[in-house]
Amino acid sequence: MISEISGIRIPDSKIAREAAELVRQHESEMLFNHSVRVYVFGAMKGVRDGLKFDPELLYVASLFHDMGLVDAYHTDTKRFEVDGADAAREFLRSRGLPEPKADLVWEAIALHTTPGVPEYMRPEIALTKAGVVMDVLGIGYDAYTPEQRARTIAALPRGNFKNEFVQDQLRSALKKPQTTFGTVNFEYIEHFDPTFCKPNVCARIHSAPWAT
Repeated sequence: MISEISGIRIPDSKIAREAAELVRQHESEMLFNHSVRVYVFGAMKGVRDGLKFDPELLYVASLFHDMGLVDAYHTDTKRFEVDGADAAREFLRSRGLPEPKADLVWEAIALHTTPGVPEYMRPEIALTKAGVVMDVLGIGYDAYTPEQRARTIAALPRGNFKNEFVQDQLRSALKKPQTTFGTVNFEYIEHFDPTFCKPNVCARIHSAPWAT
């Protein structure tokens, strides 16, 4: 692992190294590179905006944010974000990290696909979300210099990211479609199967057991 990318130092504590080793064991090169880019782009935004954040916690949140997509951490009933959040919190607890810090990482991962909320929360949560949407959707792209973008991609190549990432998300969504309702994850299924219908909230309200 490169030690620094465009002025952003990759955390090198024992916890950081062990987290990277664990994630690398389970994720494809595409997902692992994406996860580290999430940290780099999130940290760049944090520095640019003058935010005070814990690089180690942001790094672990970034590394684990997609672990729920891999078989070893997949559950049948939880959103993939929660599967990844649970894995990160258990990892940090096993290394003796204080509970509030482990919970902070859990929140950052669990909320990383939730629109309109994480950006108003603590910096590690907001920056995890910012790194994700930058790398996946290009949101905030022009706020990064061409040099920052180029150096990040040179160190952590995207490869065939768009197609491979969508396929990974689709496989996860198809395994447990009920967990995608009310989230952007439903759209992975909808894109490939327009006949797939999610429950309508108005119909659910009217079918509730209340008289009125």
